[in-house]
Amino acid sequence: MSTKYNVLGIGNAIMDVIAPVNDAVLTQENITKGGMTLVDENRALALHASFKSHSNSLSEVAGGSGANTIAGIAGLGVSAAYVGKVAEDGVGKRFTNSLRSEGVFTNTAPLKNGAATARCLIAVTPDGERSMSTYLGANTSFGVDDIDADLIRSADITYLEGYLFDTDAQKAAFVKASEIATAAGRKVALTLSDDFCVGRHRASFLHLVENHVDILFANKDEMLSLYEIDDLGEALRRVWKTGTTAAVTRSEKGSVIIDKGDIHEIAAVPVSKVVDTTGAGDQYAAGVLAGRAMNMSWQDAGRLGSICAAEVISHYGARPETDIHTLAASNGFKL
Repeated sequence: MSTKYNVLGIGNAIMDVIAPVNDAVLTQENITKGGMTLVDENRALALHASFKSHSNSLSEVAGGSGANTIAGIAGLGVSAAYVGKVAEDGVGKRFTNSLRSEGVFTNTAPLKNGAATARCLIAVTPDGERSMSTYLGANTSFGVDDIDADLIRSADITYLEGYLFDTDAQKAAFVKASEIATAAGRKVALTLSDDFCVGRHRASFLHLVENHVDILFANKDEMLSLYEIDDLGEALRRVWKTGTTAAVTRSEKGSVIIDKGDIHEIAAVPVSKVVDTTGAGDQYAAGVLAGRAMNMSWQDAGRLGSICAAEVISHYGARPETDIHTLAASNGFKL
């Protein structure tokens, strides 16, 4: 069976609600400046209403780590699809329409009569600080019934977002998706997402990596936490013993990719000013996966990942704002 999509992403569907406000709003709403706090539905809806009344330029961007990666892949001209749970509400419709407008196929059945669509309410103060209140909403209902076997089979790579790997139902959904992909001769990629996620679900992540994952994305801290060691070289050797290719980011030191036992070191692309590191790992993964879809070597795919990461840290927000093809060319890299 031929494939229709190069990459299918599965992750937390979260609408980023970005509101430029003054510091008085943080005080009024009891928001911790510069922090990220999980909130319930009532709190999320109340903050959303407050932001609307206090901000003259409130904006919404379909977010979530996996969705950011998939949007980046589509922006590179690679065919992409996405699975994420939204509610049957206005925010859910706008989330879906936003991804579709970027050329991403998404058709997950919305949740009816349940939690509202997830949103990350981001208060941006005049000093540029981002203070986030996150409501996971409909994502908590994600499970095996949301896995479309035909869609999995239609993608060369299924990319799993570690943030969604939380409840037993979500973990079962990841295993089901992986088994379907493997049986169809497709690849499975996983991003560990966050050191907190690894610490919380280490045993389950290790089982997933050892039995279901072909390509693993992580930053250095996440990789070391996965194996509970402090030697990155040893961590890379351990992951390769499972036959898993690993791409590990190291901030300004660039990244390293191990495949077939060979280690490829990729330099970071310098930027004049680091503005916001949000989304750096997401766009690195987008560049690597898109590069592989373009039949690049791991070294060149890693380089494209570095270019994508460099672009996104040069401005606020987790999605590219500059045409990556133009940026790649300016770095002597023709796509």
